[in-house]
Amino acid sequence: MPRSSTPCLAIFQPDIPQNTGTMLRLAACLGVPVHIIEPAAFDVSDRNLRRSGMDYLNSVTITRHISWRAFEEWRQAGKGRLVLATTKGAVPYTDFTYEPDDIILVGRESAGVPDEVHAASDARIIIPMQTGMRSLNVAVTAAMILGEALRQTHSFPRAETPNQ
Repeated sequence: MPRSSTPCLAIFQPDIPQNTGTMLRLAACLGVPVHIIEPAAFDVSDRNLRRSGMDYLNSVTITRHISWRAFEEWRQAGKGRLVLATTKGAVPYTDFTYEPDDIILVGRESAGVPDEVHAASDARIIIPMQTGMRSLNVAVTAAMILGEALRQTHSFPRAETPNQ
């Protein structure tokens, strides 16, 4: 599969279908491809995704990977950098320099990602928060980071201006 010229979103073993649907809608609106790394905690069939992603699913490119290993094999062939959003990150997401072929990875709502995924990541970024706060909703995290990545890479879709 050829790489696109925009960062993409990868979702690691999603737990909550509504959050996955929100991220798919976000990706559709921003023109960002999505990779779902299974297994998920819910049925990732087209029917279930349609319920949570509404009619936006026709406008997003979704690639399903049956496992972390299958995703890593795909990624190694494509040479995209893996940028992990994590509460254990070292670099604030706004200080990181994004590239057009970056793969922004968000983890499970309940547990993030295992050490193996941390080790495979090319970068680990964090969204700075108030002391004592654990984490943001995964869909909010994806939106914030994708917004910054698209801004830096000049990859936002061009909005058509209506005639006035």
